[in-house]
Amino acid sequence: MTTRWTAVRVLRDRTAGRCLTAVVVSGFGTSALWLASGVWVKDLTGSDGLAALCLLAMWTPTLAGPLLGALADRYRRRPLLIVLSLGMAALLLTLCAVDGPEELWLLYAVLFVYGAAGTVHDAAESALVAGAVDRSLLGDFNGLRMTANEGMKLLAPLAGAGLYAAYGGSGVAVLDAASFLAAALVYVSLRVREERPDRAREGGRGATAEGVRHLRGHAVLRPLVLAGGVTMLCAGVSGALTYAVVEDLGHSPAYAGVLYAVQGAGSVTVGLFSGPALRRLGARRFAAYGIGLLAVAVALRAVPHDPVAWASAAAVGVGLPAVLIAVLTEVQRRTPGPLLGRVTATATTLVYTPNVIGLAAGAATVELLGHRVPLSVLGVVLGVTAAVLLAQRPASADRTAARSASDASPA
Repeated sequence: MTTRWTAVRVLRDRTAGRCLTAVVVSGFGTSALWLASGVWVKDLTGSDGLAALCLLAMWTPTLAGPLLGALADRYRRRPLLIVLSLGMAALLLTLCAVDGPEELWLLYAVLFVYGAAGTVHDAAESALVAGAVDRSLLGDFNGLRMTANEGMKLLAPLAGAGLYAAYGGSGVAVLDAASFLAAALVYVSLRVREERPDRAREGGRGATAEGVRHLRGHAVLRPLVLAGGVTMLCAGVSGALTYAVVEDLGHSPAYAGVLYAVQGAGSVTVGLFSGPALRRLGARRFAAYGIGLLAVAVALRAVPHDPVAWASAAAVGVGLPAVLIAVLTEVQRRTPGPLLGRVTATATTLVYTPNVIGLAAGAATVELLGHRVPLSVLGVVLGVTAAVLLAQRPASADRTAARSASDASPA
């Protein structure tokens, strides 16, 4: 009852509901393009390597997260989100000119800008939400945001594949452009009051480093972000072993889609309960319990039995988002507004970049060791990470802070 009530409170809150709508519509187009771009390149060139470069082009800009996030602190967030959304809508339409291998440079360039704009967009959106949404609703909002994103990952690739089959890559690009245009209209409809940033103070290397210093020196955020990075590193290695797991189960590679769907359903579910769980447990314990569940789930992936595989996929879907939701919510709660853009982007870089490293490491490891030994080792590493996070108590005030924030800002 409490979970449903807090979710309804988020949807009824004008600003929170509209920000969530913007996340859903833009996320739908992004998920569709993510799949279609690789298929597009594969069809044009026949090269798996060139197709893989699409993902690299979109991910590379996140490495500059601290620098890009500073842009979200130099400008008012709502106008910045509108400009970014309209700019990406216009840029995506240029992909209609891609008709052969000789135009692939344009696709890669657009995907690179897409990744950079997405990093700024996420930082600005997080800062806007933290300043405009009731603090008591931040955990619920981030949970519903996770639910919406995972829901899009289940639906949008299918829509993107169908649209690609009917109209080619340009059709998917038009869909994504329309989603950004819709998101811009949602941001235009927001009514939020923002102070004009001091650009002289927010510019330069010192301003970028200030976000890094905030994370490094914060007794609550530092262990959470480190735990998130270790978790995503292990998740990347585990993800790279998926097809070996499927083969050990005796199924065709397409069965991986079934496991991903089960995992996505778990992620959709945990998003609905994250707000109440954060209030009850605090971010540190919520993240640690999620990592502990993930440790068991990853280790069980080594068991070649279908019911176990389904259960472990669902548990991965529940456990992995817990630390991500906890990190984002605590960054929003414990970071001053003028720093929030660069701190969010820095935390995102530190948490998500290890996932890419883990994917590469897992691809190399499975050829040497198979999948069972690495999965067992990953389970131990994740278990230790969860235990260390639970044992750290700089936040004896962690649980209190999560509650007092709600008490101080009743809806």
